Amino acid sequence: MKRVVILGSTGSIGEQALDVIRKHPSKFQVVGLVAGSQADRVRQQADEFNVEHTGLGADEAVALVRDVPADVVLNGITGSIGLGPTIAALTAGRTLALANKESLIVGGDLVTGLAAPGQIVPVDSEHSAIAQALRSGRPDEVRRLILTASGGPFRGRDRASLKDVTPAEALNHPTWDMGRVVTTNSATLMNKGLEVIEAHLLFGVSYSDIEVVVHPQSIVHSMVEFTDGSTIAQASPPDMRLPIALGLTWPDRLSGSGAPLDWRTATSWEFAPLDDEAFPAVELAKTVGRARRTYPAVYNAANEEAVEAFHDGRIGFLDIVGTVEDVLERHAAPEQLTLEALHEAERWARAEAQLVLSARER
Repeated sequence: MKRVVILGSTGSIGEQALDVIRKHPSKFQVVGLVAGSQADRVRQQADEFNVEHTGLGADEAVALVRDVPADVVLNGITGSIGLGPTIAALTAGRTLALANKESLIVGGDLVTGLAAPGQIVPVDSEHSAIAQALRSGRPDEVRRLILTASGGPFRGRDRASLKDVTPAEALNHPTWDMGRVVTTNSATLMNKGLEVIEAHLLFGVSYSDIEVVVHPQSIVHSMVEFTDGSTIAQASPPDMRLPIALGLTWPDRLSGSGAPLDWRTATSWEFAPLDDEAFPAVELAKTVGRARRTYPAVYNAANEEAVEAFHDGRIGFLDIVGTVEDVLERHAAPEQLTLEALHEAERWARAEAQLVLSARER
């Protein structure tokens, strides 16, 4: 029986993780729950799963991860605030089932330097798919990684047509039910840019060998192309319970985690290249990832500020990535990457983003 701590227990990932555990009571014991808010819901979860240790906020998450014996920590917190708990989990020697991509992206070499081989297990559906496909060959046989993107609610639209889209339209994702920030990031493709950086850090593949392809059905979650010309794809209905379950049990599979595809029903899958002019966030992410140091932290923090400004009606949709570009151009990264340098870069990026946003306000 695996002892599990769930961070972000009241969010989409956390609730679905509890659903997986609820269906397999003999496999897991929940020993800790932490959320950003919703204390009443955390108490309900704790009562149902007989959990003694609970908390609210990132600081309590760090303390709980450090002090409560556990086998797996599922980090489902949204945003770079998840960096502290990620570092705590790795330092404590827990297996880290990582849904909080921002902590890896922001932490970069600091996080990967703390992780033992296999200690970080990806929970994002795309990276879980790649991890599964990579089991088909040796590292030296990998030619490139292919991340699939649904294309979000604005798939197929050109840049000019995106100028006046509304927050409500940006939140109307065709496939996934996610929180406001992640859903907006999927509309701008900023989320896919973050996932490109995450893929590089997780799997050690160069940015030139990571490609994004639009796949609106969200059935093929990502692919690995090998040097002999073979491409291995992981396919399943769009249900996060499958990668969550794998994150909790890796490298073993948990029977009944998700429904399989129905091969008796006629269907077709589409794939198309990404329009980098309409959605420049992915290429910007590759530039940021190559620059390393504190640039990914600035990329992420400036984006979070811009997303909030968009939903507040202060700026237009295209101004989100535009603001991130402006802030990055003004950033001068320190030579050494330290935790304090990361925190300072984030503080600077948020303040600088507000100056840029003020100038862009409608």
